[in-house]
Amino acid sequence: MITALAAAKAYGAAQKAMTVDPGSIGAGAASPAGGFGDILKSAMADTMKATKNAESQMTLQAQGKAQLIDVVTAVSDASQSLSTVMAIRDQVISAYQEIMRMPI
Repeated sequence: MITALAAAKAYGAAQKAMTVDPGSIGAGAASPAGGFGDILKSAMADTMKATKNAESQMTLQAQGKAQLIDVVTAVSDASQSLSTVMAIRDQVISAYQEIMRMPI
């Protein structure tokens, strides 16, 4: 189940990935930022970055070099990123199954 925070985070990431030049609105020009595949790559990269940050914070905490609140925050961010990617994956699978059920 996707939470409001995860949805807002995904929306923010998608909005950053699809920046539009104000001069190109109405001109019929395609967005230079790319397509759906680029959004997925960006989401996966953000998730991997958050996971690696959480792992490094846990290692630093075990060594006594990090505060517990930093570890909890990093793990929470990684969890939210993973939840977002899982929600996107579920929606893509659902869309694929819907397309496969369509009559020819």
